[in-house]
Amino acid sequence: MNKQDVLEILKKINYPGFSRDIVSFGMVQNVVMEGDSVSVILKITTQKDEKKQKVMDEVKNVLSSAGKFKNINVETTEQVQSPQVQQAPAGPTPLAGIKHIIAVASGKGGVGKSTVAANLALALTQKGHKVGLLDLDIYGPSLPIILGINENPKLTQDKKLVPLDRFGMKVMSFGFISGNQTPTIWRGPLVSRMTEQFFQDVIWGKLDYLILDLPPGTGDVQLTLTQKLRLSGVVIVTTPQDIALSDVRKGADMFRKVQTPVLGVVENMSGLVIEGHIQGAGGDVKIDIAGEQSVRVDEAGHFQFQLDIFKKGGGVIESDRLGVPLLGEIPISKELMAATDSGEPIVHKTPDAPISATFMTIADRIITTVQS
Repeated sequence: MNKQDVLEILKKINYPGFSRDIVSFGMVQNVVMEGDSVSVILKITTQKDEKKQKVMDEVKNVLSSAGKFKNINVETTEQVQSPQVQQAPAGPTPLAGIKHIIAVASGKGGVGKSTVAANLALALTQKGHKVGLLDLDIYGPSLPIILGINENPKLTQDKKLVPLDRFGMKVMSFGFISGNQTPTIWRGPLVSRMTEQFFQDVIWGKLDYLILDLPPGTGDVQLTLTQKLRLSGVVIVTTPQDIALSDVRKGADMFRKVQTPVLGVVENMSGLVIEGHIQGAGGDVKIDIAGEQSVRVDEAGHFQFQLDIFKKGGGVIESDRLGVPLLGEIPISKELMAATDSGEPIVHKTPDAPISATFMTIADRIITTVQS
């Protein structure tokens, strides 16, 4: 057996309480093989000793069941003292002062990544966290419009960029530098260089969360990101219809291949809520909108129902395929559209709105996952 064979075996082990395996979580720090002996080094950040021990015992059990090794050694990083144990090769590095870096991604454009990223960042801010928001869509930056910003960032004497402050969070976008109306025509190497510069040359300071708004696809930005930066995880945004899911799957699978944890799926444009009033009506009434639908009208004549314009259940299908949670479903909403176009995202503009509550729930679920 080789190291990859061992990793495939270890993918059978889910971290306690989650449907994601310890390999995709990035908990397998290294695998060292010598003849019929194998050593597995685990990096488990939880302070709960019973969880650590449970994972270590499961690693021993599945490797023993393979029947290929006489000696199996399982340790955590803080237990490793022996100089003979080879450490994992250097990989992506964390950003100094930033606890968690979370990417918002999709294989397809137009699914609402920027809207989700901005409202997620604001939800985390409202929960008392120090948050940064970085727009990495170099070809079509959206955050200047979504956040209503027309300023340019300041440059320090040592050529470092100072992020702008908006709604209590730190914000940076290529649109602040290039001008949002200027088309960007760059080849891959320049895109990779600018992406890396946003990591190295922006003074973020101390943050609890840095939210990355990624461009669509699986191109230069995504590859540079996973090679240069250690991510806490990625949130996949999709819409319900099949054509969106097809592209979204490619993006999700790319992150899995580079060992970046997928934290969950957000389904955007998840149906249109229609409500109205029929004077003098009450009981069951047939309302013919794109086909008949029986809608309950209350005694006051008020009715409400959801019209699934783009089918239904795309987020559930993708979350089930990936074995990760469906973090939330965001309906099509005039209120959400108006807030986004006004430069004041709905979580900040109308914090009591039902959609704002959905974003707050998504934030809670992400916090729980990355801090486990």
